[in-house]
Amino acid sequence: MNDFQIKEQANVYDVVIVGSGAGGGMAAYQLSKAGAKVCLLEAGGYFDPADPKYINQLKGPWESPRRGASTLRPFGDFDAAWGGWEIEGEPYTRKKGTEFDWFRSRMLGGRTNHWGRISLRFGPKDFKRKSIDGLGDDWPISYDDLAPYYDEVDKLIGVFGTKEGLSNDPDSLFLPAPKPRLHELMLMEANKKTGVLTIPSRMSMLTKPINGRGECFYCGQCSRGCMAYADFSSSSVLVIPAMKTGNLTLINNAMAREVITDETGKATGVSYVNKYSLEESTVKGKIVILAASACESARLLLNSKSGNHPNGLANASGIVGKYLHDSTGASRSAFIPHLTNRKRYNEDGVGGMHVYSPWWLDNAKLDFPRGYHIEYGGGQRMPGYGFGFGMENVNGKYPDRNGKMKEAGGYGASLKDDYRFFYGTDIGMAGRGEAIAREDNYCEIDPNVVDKYGIPVLRFNYKWSEHEVKQAKHMQDTFEEIIHALGGIPNGTKPGADTNYGLAAPGRIIHEVGTVRMGTDPSKSALNSQCQAHDVKNLFVVDGGPFVSQADKNPTWTILALSLRASEYIMKEVKAKNL
Repeated sequence: MNDFQIKEQANVYDVVIVGSGAGGGMAAYQLSKAGAKVCLLEAGGYFDPADPKYINQLKGPWESPRRGASTLRPFGDFDAAWGGWEIEGEPYTRKKGTEFDWFRSRMLGGRTNHWGRISLRFGPKDFKRKSIDGLGDDWPISYDDLAPYYDEVDKLIGVFGTKEGLSNDPDSLFLPAPKPRLHELMLMEANKKTGVLTIPSRMSMLTKPINGRGECFYCGQCSRGCMAYADFSSSSVLVIPAMKTGNLTLINNAMAREVITDETGKATGVSYVNKYSLEESTVKGKIVILAASACESARLLLNSKSGNHPNGLANASGIVGKYLHDSTGASRSAFIPHLTNRKRYNEDGVGGMHVYSPWWLDNAKLDFPRGYHIEYGGGQRMPGYGFGFGMENVNGKYPDRNGKMKEAGGYGASLKDDYRFFYGTDIGMAGRGEAIAREDNYCEIDPNVVDKYGIPVLRFNYKWSEHEVKQAKHMQDTFEEIIHALGGIPNGTKPGADTNYGLAAPGRIIHEVGTVRMGTDPSKSALNSQCQAHDVKNLFVVDGGPFVSQADKNPTWTILALSLRASEYIMKEVKAKNL
């Protein structure tokens, strides 16, 4: 019988990148545009939302075998979300008591195809939290270090919003913001009473065409992928343009196994398994960039053991996999009687909220550290399978705008009347906050379990602290206050201490970061301030892994800025012959 052979590609690329999401897409775009020969490995399939093969925009629920429900995909049949928290043949394990759910995207562009596109810069305080409250660690960089790269991301990709001059929510180079819809105008008015700051959202949909991309036409279906490229997805805005340079080689369905190193410990390429043939191949590169997601990149590094790197690559510190943290999340909804019997008109807007609430309080006056922002939903959205109204049924009756109880339910004309009466009457609120990064929240290699490709899987250990639980309680108290100011009726029972005040399980917000953190001390960090491994100078990580702390913002805009900054550094170092 012939010995098993790993196929080795003859080409030696200037750069090999693993992962095509925000960080990997940005690095591929910047480096291929600069003339580097780049190979991009993606564990999922090819995707282009402008290609008729993939277009799901403007399809009705009846065009889906499941009427659009999420039987096969977590977010619905039509959404550009190939992957999930559970993927057949790709398990992960948990230590006793851990409730960490790990979302993996398996498509070109990764999670950037179906995210909410909430595009927030971190603020000056977010890089120096330990100096403020003594918890966690400060970043080795400041807001001023990253601000020019945020500017470049704004100009390349586009973000709408309004200049507010908030000290820790820096303004971007904004495109015009869409007008608030009726329920959002009501929220803005109600929050004048509650004191909860509410301003136009900051999101990466184009309200004006830029860089050859189309303008948003307000179908409200950004999660399906935009055929006009009017929203930001790494596939359409970064990877596909990078391929047009002729300098990018894309390999889809390539499940990375490990980073290969030579006798000196230097990275020389990446070994991957073809997901269909199950053949293993090696692609060679002078520089290796990991951008597979915070946990997947940590898995790759921990599986990349050698004589020079017995604890895994870039892990002399023992830090890889540690300080894992996800955004906190809690939500509430309400029925708003004033919104019953509304006139019908197109209220879709962009795919998501037109207004939001950035963190508005001083934690020094509260019983928990760090803050959260509030995302709002509601309005006359496109109905789908299982479409509900969000109000609590009270003995088969609902209160109308005058407070009288109305019979509900049935079938035929009565049911249609109820749909017309209640359509657009629900409002939802979701808090998204900052958790404290802790060494005892981590992922590691499970010594006993491999996936169907033979690659050892991750095992998670994670627990929320009292800081996150108290933050969730504050969210729920705030939601109740806003609902009361709206004249609304809360749906269901207010979550209490028995459910950690509705605090979502870690991983469910899909903002996990921090497993390959940056820092100035090689004994306490894996990367330097340029996202370059302390131990391996030709290895970089540009996803959420380098984050020291999360902030109360979504991480995508900061991943993009850090990747752009690292790409610029790589080009300078190559020119200086240091790489």
